[in-house]
Amino acid sequence: MIVLLNFVMGFVFSFIGSIPPGTLNLLVLQLGMEKKINIAWRFILAVALIEYPYAWIAVVFEQLITSTPVIVENMQLITAIVMTVLGILNLWPTSNTPSTFSQKFNNSGFRRGIVLSILNPLAIPFWIGTTAYLNGQGWIELNTPLRLHSYIFGTSMGVLVILVLMAYLAQKVISEFQHSSWLKKIPGIALLILGLYAFVRYLM
Repeated sequence: MIVLLNFVMGFVFSFIGSIPPGTLNLLVLQLGMEKKINIAWRFILAVALIEYPYAWIAVVFEQLITSTPVIVENMQLITAIVMTVLGILNLWPTSNTPSTFSQKFNNSGFRRGIVLSILNPLAIPFWIGTTAYLNGQGWIELNTPLRLHSYIFGTSMGVLVILVLMAYLAQKVISEFQHSSWLKKIPGIALLILGLYAFVRYLM
C-alpha cells in the first residue's frame, strides 16, 4: 500500500509540477504544433528518463545539496542561459540549407531530449522541496529501496503523461489555426521571456 501511495504522490506532483511553462514542456508544445509527434514521443521519453536520476539525486543527496547554496544558484543560471538561447534559436530565421548536424539533432528527438534535460536541472531543487513537504506531511515513506524507487518512478511517469498530453493538445490547436504562422512562435517567445526573467532573478 505504501509503495502504491509513493508512486501516486510522485506521479501527481510531477504531473502538476510540469504544467507551468518551462524549457522542456514549451519545446514539446512546439513539436506538437509542428505536427512532429514521433519526434515529440522520443523527446518526451528522454525527458522522463533524465527525470529519474535527477529526482533520485534530489532525494538521496538532499542534505548535501541544501547545505551548498551555490549548487542551486548555478542551476538557476544554467536554466536562464538555456531558456534564453533556445528562445532566440526558435525565433531566429532558419537558413534554407541547415547543417547535417543540426538536422540530425533536431530530428532525433531522443538525443535532443537527453541533452536539453541534462542542461535543465531545475528538477533537483523542485524535488528537494516537494519531497521534504511530502515527508513532513507523512504522505510518503522512503525508508526502503522499493519505496524510494516507486516514488521516483512515479515522478518519471508523471512528466511523461503530461508532456504527451501537451504534444497532442498542441497538434489539435494548430490544426484549428492552419494559417496562423505566429502561433508557432509562441513557445520561442515564452522561452525567451522566461530566460530573461530567470537572469533577472539570478542577478537580484
